[in-house]
Amino acid sequence: MIEPADYRILVVDDEESMRDFLSIMLHREGYQVDTAVDGAQAVAHLRDHSYDLVISDIKMPRMTGLELLSHIKERTPETVVLMVTAFSTTEEAVDAMKQGAYDYITKPFKNEEIRLIVRNALERRALRQENLALREELGKRYSFEGLVGKSKAMHDVFALIRKVADSQVKVLITGESGTGKELVAKAIHYNSDRRDEPFVPINCGAIPENLLESELFGHEKGAFTGAIKQKAGLFEAAAGGTIFLDEIGELPPMMQVKLLRVLQENEFRRVGGTKSLNADVRVLAATNRNLEDAVAEGRFREDLYYRFNVIRVDLPALRQRREDIPAMIDFFWERFTGRQEVHVDEDAMRRLIDYHWPGNVRELENVIERATVLGSEDVIALDCLPPNLLTGVQNGVMPLTEVPDSGMDLDAYLGEIEKEILLKALSKTNGIRKNAAALLGITFRSIRYRLAKYDLGEDDSDE
Repeated sequence: MIEPADYRILVVDDEESMRDFLSIMLHREGYQVDTAVDGAQAVAHLRDHSYDLVISDIKMPRMTGLELLSHIKERTPETVVLMVTAFSTTEEAVDAMKQGAYDYITKPFKNEEIRLIVRNALERRALRQENLALREELGKRYSFEGLVGKSKAMHDVFALIRKVADSQVKVLITGESGTGKELVAKAIHYNSDRRDEPFVPINCGAIPENLLESELFGHEKGAFTGAIKQKAGLFEAAAGGTIFLDEIGELPPMMQVKLLRVLQENEFRRVGGTKSLNADVRVLAATNRNLEDAVAEGRFREDLYYRFNVIRVDLPALRQRREDIPAMIDFFWERFTGRQEVHVDEDAMRRLIDYHWPGNVRELENVIERATVLGSEDVIALDCLPPNLLTGVQNGVMPLTEVPDSGMDLDAYLGEIEKEILLKALSKTNGIRKNAAALLGITFRSIRYRLAKYDLGEDDSDE
């Protein structure tokens, strides 16, 4: 909660007695207070300091209160301005409010009156600043800052989002699960002229087929058993904004037909309704399936596919842009801890970069969240990583599909593969090294050497 001492107020009046009275009273309330004898001196103060509130007389020499108000609103519009006026100049005070003043006080006034007005004015400013901060956070969350990557693949994605954001064109976002398809959809929406309207996501594969039409388009009272009242659908909820159809490849055939009509006619009907409703909605879609194959196999309508495939954003898998991983680690660490600095030791970073990431960005996010709990002093070490990263993946170390642009330690990577194979051979032979060596086609002396190299210890049961 903001305390009075956190606020700075400038009192501007050519009457010394009024300046002193307001200054003393506001000081007693706990505010920081400066004074100025006229508008010109106030401008000098405003160059040197930032003020939350300016209390200014209207009638002053050299620069009037209205001129000062204009100066403030031009240079620091977030500053709240309260005008002080004699009864005979209330019309000017009303004009001041039209030009951006918060309120006016008519002389003479009561102490409690000005205390209340000042308190309300500062609370309003705090609320406005909070709203601005929330909007800024929203912008950071869903703008390109939320999509982390310096790789060429991600720069291509950013460039495409910039081109399509302000258009009304339909966009198909493709990529494996966990690559950030909904984040791209949000970036498109929040960088478009629809940013102040709703963004409504729906997972087409998560809603039972018999409920999907009602969920999308709504229903009239009595349209079916259980429809006890009229219900608006998600297309109505998204009016003026964007609807995001995630996993569109899961749409059943009948819903594909109905959705195609909406896209063609820009209108829809509620279930059980006869009135057509306007669909002022931008439609974005995403899928982790190959829709071309689905079209060829008759599982997805070709005409609907081409309706969506006007612009296509293909999100690369995380293993295809390993050079982005260090920056993403920093991004997620700051998101979870609020702290920017994190040190990843060499062994842990090697595991993080070489891992195959079948769950893509979502999996990396979970790994870093885990590390914030298990790590200490902003350090990510091997013991912070989940077991599947320490042994490769669930079913073994995945081979690299390409060499990362950031480089790699080939000997270390091959060593991890060799170590895992040795451990699996020992597991299969119940720890008997002689049998494990035979299973791997190497000599007993060779397996002893390799186990010692990786400090895997010895088992004398086969001596």
